[in-house]
Amino acid sequence: MDERLFGMEADFFKALAHPTRVKILKHLIDGEKCVCEFTEVLDIEQSNMSQHLSILRKQNILGSRKEGLKVIYSVNYPQVFEILDLVEEILVCQVNETLNLLSKKVKSRLSEITRDEI
Repeated sequence: MDERLFGMEADFFKALAHPTRVKILKHLIDGEKCVCEFTEVLDIEQSNMSQHLSILRKQNILGSRKEGLKVIYSVNYPQVFEILDLVEEILVCQVNETLNLLSKKVKSRLSEITRDEI
């Protein structure tokens, strides 16, 4: 595969690789929103919000348009929500695997304790 494509893919994931940017995207799942709504709902300062929105726009993940004095943002590719859903599924699997391992470890320890008491 072309190295440029690998770089583009990595840059795309880098743009998603911040909790604030994930929050922004999830906030847009119901449709476009004014930037003023982000700062209120997500409790983020305007300057910080602008930096995160800029990163998402640079990767063309978000689009924007002016409506009077307001800037309205929307997701350019709804598939990004599928990516976020897949990541959540993977995280749930990882947590379940960890819980299963811990459960086995606890059962083993309890078994050891019970044998020692006998």
